[in-house]
Amino acid sequence: MSNAPRQVLILAGGISHERDVSLRSGRRVADSLQSHGIQVTLRDPDASLLPFLREHKPDVVWPALHGASGEDGALTGLLDFLGIPFVGSRADAARLAWNKPVAKAIVSRAGVPTPRSITLTNETFRELGAAGVLASVAEELPVPVVVKPAQGGSAQGVTLVDDQSALPRAMVNAYTYGDEVLIEQRIIGTEIAVGIIDTGDGPVALPPVEIEPLSGVYDYEARYTAGMTRFYAPARLSDEVAARATETAIAAHQALGLRHLSRIDMIVDAAGTPWFLEASMMPGLTETSLMPQALESAGHDLGWVYSALADAAIADAGR
Repeated sequence: MSNAPRQVLILAGGISHERDVSLRSGRRVADSLQSHGIQVTLRDPDASLLPFLREHKPDVVWPALHGASGEDGALTGLLDFLGIPFVGSRADAARLAWNKPVAKAIVSRAGVPTPRSITLTNETFRELGAAGVLASVAEELPVPVVVKPAQGGSAQGVTLVDDQSALPRAMVNAYTYGDEVLIEQRIIGTEIAVGIIDTGDGPVALPPVEIEPLSGVYDYEARYTAGMTRFYAPARLSDEVAARATETAIAAHQALGLRHLSRIDMIVDAAGTPWFLEASMMPGLTETSLMPQALESAGHDLGWVYSALADAAIADAGR
């Protein structure tokens, strides 16, 4: 690692549905950096942030924010515009990853398999009639399917639908989180996540982490409540399939133009094919999150990696 940054400002909290997760991520990053002697300030992004940045001029900002307030590119675009180094992807890439249908289209063009899907706006759903729209969709995309908001994270608003009669309620649930909903073919297989880090020498895939929720559904509660999900780090995959998964993850990361760190979520089917589901440009870093588990599985010290990522952000400023 090069000279450590003197001062890191961690932004955590925000006003999204994922505020609590963000606060936990921010605290964990702060603790890890402080363990390596890095000076850290932890604060909410609010109306006093810009005056604070002008007065204190941190060496680098780490937006440990989840949901729209941190992952849709708006905040990172502002930091970039102001010339402030920050950890994570730039605004254009963040917007692509944040919108799940757009991300799927981009990685598909790059040759990465992704389940068949259709995106419906709330307006279209209402204007054309919910019953007729869902009947038409079912002819081409029969259950089992996954219904999810087109934007968002932490599995909020996501429903696994095994019976066609449950589809209308799943749509209503997803629309409470946004005006666009993705209906996606459900691939049956092993759910994995592959973390990517890039401290300046190119993206490196971490060992895949396998996810086995005890309830059978990796929902918000299963993600952030200790003991509700079994994690296998590394995943119980053959060397060949694990290599295929890491190659797929790096291909998706690069196709979306992501930077510094990301998490690529996939399903590995019975044939050993990894299917891209979505990408997170600022993955959760809580005590139950997948990225820290992958880093520890690879033998990395969290404080060292987080410091190296902060250094990379400083080095990348202005490029």
